[in-house]
Amino acid sequence: MKPSAPTHLYLILDHDLLAGRSLVDVAAAAISGGVKHIQYRAKNLSKRDAYFNALPLKALAHRSGVTLVINDRVDLAMAVDADGVHLGQEDLPLSAARALLGPKRIIGISVHTLEQAREAEAGGADYLGIGPVFSSTTKQARPPLGCELLKQFRREVRIPIMAIGGISATNVRQVMAAKVDGVAVASAVLSQPDVAAATAELIAILHS
Repeated sequence: MKPSAPTHLYLILDHDLLAGRSLVDVAAAAISGGVKHIQYRAKNLSKRDAYFNALPLKALAHRSGVTLVINDRVDLAMAVDADGVHLGQEDLPLSAARALLGPKRIIGISVHTLEQAREAEAGGADYLGIGPVFSSTTKQARPPLGCELLKQFRREVRIPIMAIGGISATNVRQVMAAKVDGVAVASAVLSQPDVAAATAELIAILHS
């Protein structure tokens, strides 16, 4: 992905936001709305439960030609043969994850400072997740970075950058102005009664 390419939508499929709905049904609805990149996040599930949830999700993604990465858990990504993993600053180091996953799988890294961004790029990360950009219900531990700092990240690193945190249809154009490669959303899609329509709306804005 180059910065000049259309901005892509990444769905953070957070198990805590399903509100009793089927994980696969929600994913299928988002895919029907046009999403091509999904990250599965299950911070509060046991490893066993996360595994049995991720298996049919991987099968759906494979059938649909959708990229699936697993949040935090390298072991789960390997167990279900996901396309990659997304790691936070407190997770397994990038070098150790790469040694386990090999060169072909995707590794994304969450970064919050320019120093972290430069370190992740030098270490061989495939993309960076930068945020929270705005106040977020799922990213409450850190103050929002804002769009101006996103522009600085864009100038500092060459690998793809993905903005995350509080992004919705009402503010996504501000994020696009920073020339990011992707925007990641969770509640902007998962909190809507029609997941497919919410997904399609965001993608239409991103490609406009």
